[in-house]
Amino acid sequence: MAGADTSNLLQTPLNDTHISWSGRMVGFAGYAMPVQYKGIVDEHNHTRNAASLFDVSHMGQVAVKGADHETTARALESLMPGDLVGLKPGEMRYTLLLNDNGGIEDDLIVTRPAEAGTDGTLLIVFNAGRKDHDVAILKAALGDKLDIDTFFDSKALLALQGPKAADVLSRYCDLPQKLSFMNAAATTIDGIDVYVSRAGYTGEDGFELSVANEDAVKLAELLVSNDEVEPAGLGARDSLRLEAGLCLYGHDMDDQRDPISAGLIFAIGKGRRVEGGFPGASKIQKLIADGVAEKRVGILFEGRMPVREGADIVDESGTPIGKVTSGTFCPTIGSPVAFAYVPKEKAKIGTELTAIVRGKPAKGTVTKLPFTPANYVRL
Repeated sequence: MAGADTSNLLQTPLNDTHISWSGRMVGFAGYAMPVQYKGIVDEHNHTRNAASLFDVSHMGQVAVKGADHETTARALESLMPGDLVGLKPGEMRYTLLLNDNGGIEDDLIVTRPAEAGTDGTLLIVFNAGRKDHDVAILKAALGDKLDIDTFFDSKALLALQGPKAADVLSRYCDLPQKLSFMNAAATTIDGIDVYVSRAGYTGEDGFELSVANEDAVKLAELLVSNDEVEPAGLGARDSLRLEAGLCLYGHDMDDQRDPISAGLIFAIGKGRRVEGGFPGASKIQKLIADGVAEKRVGILFEGRMPVREGADIVDESGTPIGKVTSGTFCPTIGSPVAFAYVPKEKAKIGTELTAIVRGKPAKGTVTKLPFTPANYVRL
């Protein structure tokens, strides 16, 4: 399947494999990435019903290390509002990298490994388009306190997602019986060292597998050799995460957007909402206390025409009151859905809103997120 010219872009270790699987390659965050193989709708539905393998090797994998866990965690907490000190061995935490104005520099996952010899180490996965920017922030702020190692060119990251993912992975290791959602551990799969996290960005049960570049193709081909597993691209990943109510950096949040209006207060530790001690804390505490002027909402639209990013949300008189930040047609629910920022008085569940698509009105209703139930496994 033909795609855009990606010859001048960075490549993941699976680049040739994607092409051999008939992946349509496009540019994304500076990398050549597959947007689809058989088709976005087919890949979306297969993920919801069986299991799909996504290449997310473009993401930024980083390890930071201090004298002990508390030293490392408290250093990171000076930049991030999550409760990182409270992480137990093997636990993961979704949190944010913030600036002094309370804006979101990135959203990320921090993991405290449980293996012997890892005390004081925390693993971070940054977004692809922000990883160099994020590491520069870490080094400038914490480079004299922590060792900061990047694995951008040495480790791949695969995401096995869907209700059959645990069954498939159980054929090679026992972690599906041991790991709960947002927990991680090291294992060996067919002789390959793999660090497995029970996490993902589809709303389904699934696993992310960090592996050395030289072993990535072997691992990917092994997983796809199972009847339940098919490769999936960026297109399905986007529609899946939208249905799951999950933000995408650079679209639904950025360095001008605070986590409260973005609906990400859960990424701020409960104690830290009071204690502060992170960039922009005073502004964010004020927003928590006083409320925000606008909020990110999920909107379910009538019909089948997708409402894309950039579409205006208008009031009864046709006056623009907000913008769509992400939107597509979602196969699982058979309707167009979108995220948009609207005035707080328009953000209540059940509020009717209208988007303008190609000059025509599209009627929608503010809907509780996620659009589809999450199927995370908590043991």
